[in-house]
Amino acid sequence: MSEGPFVPRERLYKLQQYFQNAHKHTYLKGRYDAITSVGIPLALAASSLFLIGRGIYNMSNGIGKKE
Repeated sequence: MSEGPFVPRERLYKLQQYFQNAHKHTYLKGRYDAITSVGIPLALAASSLFLIGRGIYNMSNGIGKKE
């Protein structure tokens, strides 16, 4: 009992040709790959820089101390 392929060969061949001929980097070739490899790290970096800056500001001005 052999299992049939998940994707027809013609579609698989077409996708292979698309990815091999695309001129972008390998990790940016898919439809939503730019979001996961560029957008999410930029959002994490921006939020961490904001929190660090807010912490430094609060320490400089003595805001938020527990007595």
